[in-house]
Amino acid sequence: MVRVATCNVEFREVSGFADFADHLREVLDQAQGADLVVLPEAVTFELMTAAPSWPDATDLAPVVATAAYGDAFRDLMAQEAAARGQYILAGSHLVATGEGTYRNVAVLVDPAGRVVHEHAKTHLFPAEHTLDIVEGDEMAVVDLPFGKVGILICYESQIPECASTLVEQGAQILLCPSLTLTRAGFWRVRHSLAARAIENQVYAVHSGAAGPARGVWPGSRATSAVLGPCDGPLPDNGVIAETAEDVDGVVVAELDLALLETLRESGATTTYQDRRRRADLYRTWPSHVHA
Repeated sequence: MVRVATCNVEFREVSGFADFADHLREVLDQAQGADLVVLPEAVTFELMTAAPSWPDATDLAPVVATAAYGDAFRDLMAQEAAARGQYILAGSHLVATGEGTYRNVAVLVDPAGRVVHEHAKTHLFPAEHTLDIVEGDEMAVVDLPFGKVGILICYESQIPECASTLVEQGAQILLCPSLTLTRAGFWRVRHSLAARAIENQVYAVHSGAAGPARGVWPGSRATSAVLGPCDGPLPDNGVIAETAEDVDGVVVAELDLALLETLRESGATTTYQDRRRRADLYRTWPSHVHA
């Protein structure tokens, strides 16, 4: 068994990094008792409001400028993970490449305050390309004391190959920090994660950032949840736990990883086995398509 917390974070206006840090501590305080805590994608974007000129900006330069807080943010997450004795997936933040571009990077910190894994987003939402963000090239699983996890940053959840690559490496829980600007965007990610949980017979943890439109920032929408494969003793709709919409909130769910093996072998459906069972046939189907 593992206790997982997903955090819904509503962006606030902050006066500086200390104010931002206090906000995250308020959120993390609600995740007591969890072994693993997941924060949203681009959680540091709240720091755009610390720039004095941000209300007058005509483009998203204040958002990109939050990359300057990267080291301080990592130090904060290391301190909090160590103080709380938890693994924390610190959402994601922009990291400068040194070549005038950035990567959207998720960092996993252990209870000793050490960074044990970094994942650079491999598939970018189209708008990210306009901010000089470039893609990463690796999908890897992290073996933690309680189970194996893989990371999908937002749009990656909509690419089935990303999830299947992680599951084929042994991932039992997919962690998805997310930032979506509209309810349609939110549902694209949420429905995609539900599908990934069903087709791979794994758990999925969705953590989102919310907040009203301010200045040039268009606002964002989110509800965070822990999802399962809709089978056995799990909820019929697959929603194991869920936060309220567009506000700060945390839910903690206890996940039985051994149950996944049972469902894969003898559940109502055995999609984990069946989705690869006839791969040789899938390759032949395009040849039957005629103009």
